[in-house]
Amino acid sequence: QVQLVESGGGLVQAGGSLRLSCAASGRTFSNNAMGWFRQAPGKERDFVAVIDWSGSTTYYADSVKSPFTISRDRSKNTVYLQMNSLKPEDTAVYYCAAHKGFRKWPASTVDEDYNYWGQGTQVTVSS
Repeated sequence: QVQLVESGGGLVQAGGSLRLSCAASGRTFSNNAMGWFRQAPGKERDFVAVIDWSGSTTYYADSVKSPFTISRDRSKNTVYLQMNSLKPEDTAVYYCAAHKGFRKWPASTVDEDYNYWGQGTQVTVSS
């Protein structure tokens, strides 16, 4: 069974940091771009960041470009999202997802182009 499992979410004060992890099991995603999305209460799921299959190229939503960093450890089949300078508006459920296609880049920012999803981890930023 293929699974993506996110961890690292929690409650943090504004200005604080969190590091999310997404561990894959059941198959390797070392040849897939991997992305992070988030969904705030009452809103649609939005793209956050994506990293290419090799880990050398990244792309971010404009709203998170500076304080967030996506990375991956292909040997551990794990993707990370380092979130610094968090704001209350970053409060959301964060999801990791595997992009369709073998070593496809540029990657899409549309969730229909991702075919494996984690269950999400809650990030709450208090003011």
